[in-house]
Amino acid sequence: MDAVAAVSLIRMAAADLTMAPWQRPSNAYLVQLGLDALMADIEAPSLPLLAGLARGEYPQARELFDLVLEESGLLPLASEDLAKARWTAARWWADQIVACQLDPVQGAKLIYQESAAELDYPDALQPIVDLARALDLRNDQPDQQRIRDQVTAAARDFLATETHQNHSL
Repeated sequence: MDAVAAVSLIRMAAADLTMAPWQRPSNAYLVQLGLDALMADIEAPSLPLLAGLARGEYPQARELFDLVLEESGLLPLASEDLAKARWTAARWWADQIVACQLDPVQGAKLIYQESAAELDYPDALQPIVDLARALDLRNDQPDQQRIRDQVTAAARDFLATETHQNHSL
């Protein structure tokens, strides 16, 4: 994971912390974000403390995560920064799907729930959203494999379109 993707996921988690308790990221997820950020060479004094929490210390994760947000200058969360973070995460997850580093089912659901839903279902992500919804409806394995292949193709198309649009600007 690169620093841009790590910061994007941190921004998204920070926004999700304001949601209802059952929708908030878990302490374990906050620790994982800290570890990912540390591995991506992001610097914040509290980051090694967050990343190094043992399972029994997870209740401290929220406080340390808040310190990391402050130390990294990621507060206040502006809506345009959060939208940009969600697009960055969608691109990163799509790239992971295409590189066979992320299961297409899991990746499609992440893009659907964490990016597309929060971005009001943009057209660029709609093919992946449609496939994620189809995966929720189907239980037969042969059909799921076909949809997995379609998710990978849709992720590849999304990345190609994004690359073309970014080079055209």
